[in-house]
Amino acid sequence: MTRLRTRTWVLNGVLVVLLGGAAFGIYQAFSPSADTAQAQTRTTPVRRATVTETVSAAGTVASGYTGAANFTSAGKVTAIDVKVGDVVSAGQKLATIDSTQAAKQLQVAKANLTVAEDNLDTSGTSSTSGQTGAQAQDTTASLQAKVDQAQLDVDNAQAALDATVLTAPGAGTVTAVNGSVGQQSSSGSSGGSGSSSSTQSSTSSGSGAQSGSGQQQSSSSSGSSGFIEITDMNSLLVNTSIAEIDVSKVKAGQQSTVTLNALPDKPIQASVSKVDLTPTTSGSVVSYGAQLTLTNPPSGLRPGQSASVVVTVAEADNVLSVPAAAVQTTGTTSTVTVQQNGNTVPRQVEIGVRGEATVEIKSGLSEGDSVVMTAASPSATSGTSGQRSGGLGGFGGGQGGFTGAQQGGLGGGRGRG
Repeated sequence: MTRLRTRTWVLNGVLVVLLGGAAFGIYQAFSPSADTAQAQTRTTPVRRATVTETVSAAGTVASGYTGAANFTSAGKVTAIDVKVGDVVSAGQKLATIDSTQAAKQLQVAKANLTVAEDNLDTSGTSSTSGQTGAQAQDTTASLQAKVDQAQLDVDNAQAALDATVLTAPGAGTVTAVNGSVGQQSSSGSSGGSGSSSSTQSSTSSGSGAQSGSGQQQSSSSSGSSGFIEITDMNSLLVNTSIAEIDVSKVKAGQQSTVTLNALPDKPIQASVSKVDLTPTTSGSVVSYGAQLTLTNPPSGLRPGQSASVVVTVAEADNVLSVPAAAVQTTGTTSTVTVQQNGNTVPRQVEIGVRGEATVEIKSGLSEGDSVVMTAASPSATSGTSGQRSGGLGGFGGGQGGFTGAQQGGLGGGRGRG
């Protein structure tokens, strides 16, 4: 009996120990760690540097001039004198349509003009017996009107004959030939335009035409606007759209950097040439078109290539600066935390150019002052591993401050230390 009691007490004691250990484990698992609640701090001195504010956007390479050449009269295409890639000058012959009928109409019009002129000349020398002075004047006026009409017919016939020859509306490179010899070309219009930040068509496209093989085809391909299209490949620019929040900062003449997606390691210098005054709205997004002129475009650059654009909207050289993450702004008031005599105290400052990584300090701080930055500590596990791998995990390196805190989307500033 005594042995049974002893075994019972032993078992109860073991159960108490196990339950106590489980309760302690649950408490440790769910109670906040001291390291988690504790914030990490770091100081950095106020330094002199160059602070740059930029606006970023996406862009597309375009030509400063595009022209679309269309026949102004209908007819069968008899010759095409250029091909894609040819460089042409303004007024150069591009293609022709059948001129047989137009030539005959001009011949007839000229013959009618000759007859009308002869009749007028004859009336001036013939006898006017039996006619009063007024009647003679009426006769002369009637014959002169016939001469004038005949001359107008000649001019129209000549214009129709000239229209059988298609010429270049401007200088550039042939980028599309939307037709073939033997097809029936419809009448259209020819013209050119400068590139715009919005999509536009410089001329109306031709209608359907009968090809030499008997199949119906369009005289202009999808998205094209001319029988023959010409693009100035030597006058390239970049079209972009500026977000409404940034458009007041962007002005003509500001320096920019264009990076082609196809050549990410070769940035191109550019400058803002114009900013649209009226917006473009897509859904709830409002933006303003802008154009950039390339300073020294590389060879092989082509319209339609996509690029990223960075416009420098403000810059301050050799000024006092602190990491952007150290500045707290509420309304129009900006403050920083300064380490002074072993204590941390807030101090109001006046800021200037606000970059992505650094901010210009106009007043409130002196060079060498220690600015305190605070970052929330990660969890106990991740914080421990972060400290093992390189110190405070909540801060970025160097003057850049918090590496992730100021990395915005389009329109963010950029600091340069």
